[in-house]
Amino acid sequence: MQKVERPKTLKENALESLRGAITSNLLKPGDRLVERTLCESMGVSRTIVRECIRHLESERLVVGVPNAGFIVASISNEEVKEIYEIRTLLECSAVKACSKKATPEIIKKLYLLQDDIASHLLNDDVKTGLKMTKDFYELIFKTAEKHVSWDLVEQLNSRISRLRALTLSSTGRKTSGPKDLFDIVKAMEEKDPEKAGEICTRHLQEAYDIAMQTEQGAA
Repeated sequence: MQKVERPKTLKENALESLRGAITSNLLKPGDRLVERTLCESMGVSRTIVRECIRHLESERLVVGVPNAGFIVASISNEEVKEIYEIRTLLECSAVKACSKKATPEIIKKLYLLQDDIASHLLNDDVKTGLKMTKDFYELIFKTAEKHVSWDLVEQLNSRISRLRALTLSSTGRKTSGPKDLFDIVKAMEEKDPEKAGEICTRHLQEAYDIAMQTEQGAA
């Protein structure tokens, strides 16, 4: 029996919208979150806006400033380095394990997701591209049966998406990134876990280098 998804609440829609504005870099580090403006733009009450801000504070996407309210948080170079170290450890392990367990049906789904990611990024639809990238990796982790690892990644996903958006602003990354994902799936299809892991490692190292250069350029 097919699962029927319940409609999202006003708060869930508002939270998704505000989180998306931050992770896609529409709201930039240091931008002040003005409650009245957010209420008007999202069509929700001040109570809902405050609840969303508190939730995003727990995700470390926003930070409170004494006597000034909340602003979009920055990510330090140390945090960027640590996030990519964790991603490399967890994602490359999942990619290798998935290579051994992926069925033809899973490989087909990964190819379809990769194609959709490439199409959305080519059309500058970064928000949808980021969402589908999350779906791509979720399928890899769950196929690999790395459930605890995925739980850890989920805790970082908002900041990971934000860094992905940052790296996608670099020339050529909107095409080279999806190409790496295609090559990872191809290696999985060939049942070559070492090759898939090597591509994953290179992909993340390049993303880290871009993120550091972009952060320093914005500093």
